[in-house]
Amino acid sequence: MKYRLLAGVSALVTAAALSACSSGGDGAGEAGGVTTVDVWLMRDSVSAAFQKEFTEGSEAAHPDIDVKIQIQEWDGIGQKITAALAGNDAPDVIEAGNTQVAQFAESGGLLDLSDRKDELDGGDWLKGLAEPGAYDGKQYGIPYYAANRVVVYRKDLFEKAGVDPAELTTREEWIAATTKLNRGGTQGIYLPGQLWYALAGFVWDEGGDLATESGGRWKGALDTPEALRGMAFYARLQALGKGPRDSDEDDPPQAEVMAQGQVAQVISTPGGANVVVENNPELKGKLGFFPIPGKTAGTPGAVFTGGSDLVVPAAAGHPDAALTFIEELTGDAWQKKLAVAMSYVPNRTSLAPAVADDPGASAMAVGAAHGHATPNTPGWAAVEAENPVKDYMTAVLTGGDAKQEAAKASADITRAMNAGS
Repeated sequence: MKYRLLAGVSALVTAAALSACSSGGDGAGEAGGVTTVDVWLMRDSVSAAFQKEFTEGSEAAHPDIDVKIQIQEWDGIGQKITAALAGNDAPDVIEAGNTQVAQFAESGGLLDLSDRKDELDGGDWLKGLAEPGAYDGKQYGIPYYAANRVVVYRKDLFEKAGVDPAELTTREEWIAATTKLNRGGTQGIYLPGQLWYALAGFVWDEGGDLATESGGRWKGALDTPEALRGMAFYARLQALGKGPRDSDEDDPPQAEVMAQGQVAQVISTPGGANVVVENNPELKGKLGFFPIPGKTAGTPGAVFTGGSDLVVPAAAGHPDAALTFIEELTGDAWQKKLAVAMSYVPNRTSLAPAVADDPGASAMAVGAAHGHATPNTPGWAAVEAENPVKDYMTAVLTGGDAKQEAAKASADITRAMNAGS
């Protein structure tokens, strides 16, 4: 699947552009007492088989509702959703990246679903989905599914080095094991210098954050002692391999690098293992997964929770049917089936056992319970578009003074987040 941990989108398009865009779909309708609920789901969030099974099951349970699912592409979806929310022909339900919700809610185009939290078991939702699904004290996004990064490792290389991943319960133990693996022609870990999602996890482990808010104004926080300790750990880990210091995991694609056979581990979503095997079939059966270790034993490392929420446009023609659809898709039965079918993490912590037999998904579920999201504000989209965090990481890894570079990056984050205020 195309995994989006960079779920933020660019700034809202102008009103003129909005009026020129079509929200798509031929509209929900009612005929013979049956309501058609129009739904936008994203490419690869469901398989064709699951979509068919769910549609048939939902319609059997609710014969007065026909489900019409349209699959959307991630490329350009931010602008398309914005146009739909501003128009009069919006679908009834939209899947949105979890960190997109605040931007759409700010526009006033979403229904406030706060009063549905209790009946949807909102107290058990994954924080990394629920928190970014809320804005200004109201819940607009209902958690749909989650995914996050884990450590993908070579079982044979770990065994040869005498390393048992089950015993890596802290970051320091992970460093020691990676040092042991990083010898001869083997890289202990392939970690590119700009994998800022991993850095964010280390910062959160230290009690820091990417940015903080006070009095309605956001301020970059990479220059705090906690965030600096997170960067220091990243630098130690990154040095135990030959990852480039000036690019991210896509340049070159880290799965292709691991497929070459000299890398003991990478930080990736479990789906990355499939890409490794596609590029080198000889590694089939040789890859395993474990949660990113935390700072202390017994607590897995903090991770950025990617995934999606379901939202209802304020202009939806059939909000009641939309909520019935959401209740079905986010309920226990279909969440368990979705998790197994797609190797996702269910939207609630209590449902994690559903993926116990899936090594990659179960490793994700452990981390997801300690998941975080980027700062919950529309202004974060501008930060991701410019991404001074990547430049900061490269500057430090190539010898720059960490405090000075962190102060510079924090100032850039502050400026970007408050540009519209």
